[in-house]
Amino acid sequence: MKLSWVPVVFGLLFAISVSASAQAPAAAVASAPSGVTWQQLTPEQRKALARFESRWSQLPPDRQAALVRGAERWQTMTPEQQQQAEQRFKRWRGLPPAERERLRERYKEFRTLPPEEQQRLRQAFRRYHELTPEQQQKLRQRWQDIPPEQRQQMRQRMQQMTPEQRKQMRERMQQMTPEQRRQMREEMLQHGVGQGG
Repeated sequence: MKLSWVPVVFGLLFAISVSASAQAPAAAVASAPSGVTWQQLTPEQRKALARFESRWSQLPPDRQAALVRGAERWQTMTPEQQQQAEQRFKRWRGLPPAERERLRERYKEFRTLPPEEQQRLRQAFRRYHELTPEQQQKLRQRWQDIPPEQRQQMRQRMQQMTPEQRKQMRERMQQMTPEQRRQMREEMLQHGVGQGG
């Protein structure tokens, strides 16, 4: 898993959470391979999806399914969660089309990962957002301070590790001081780790 995906993938997950990452089943759409008609939606679903009514029949069945799941999830949210989702959606809509497409592609790549890897990334995302803004900035700055070629080598090394090796490495790194982590990175690079050796 490329580490550069983490903020992007989870930004996308949040941005499209209302419409694409819902957990509730969409029985009406799932049972109809060609989609679902507007009339087959429940009144609550129609209310939540009202802005799509005029073009509903032109939407692909998988998009309809995602929207129905999002509407079902919306109904289970608290008012605060709904407000947060609306803010994320507004930020998503404010992105340039090319950026939205890039994020969609990364999201598709994320969905191809094994479930345990997806779960690990979700947990990392939650931990990151539990940090204070200052801690988040410090973490981002530490990553940016690493030269690009070293970041790429670290990504390649992580991709070659088994999940158990990644877990052990994370646990060891969490116990290290910043100076120890810097030394470890330098040693890895000196010994060709991440370069196929």
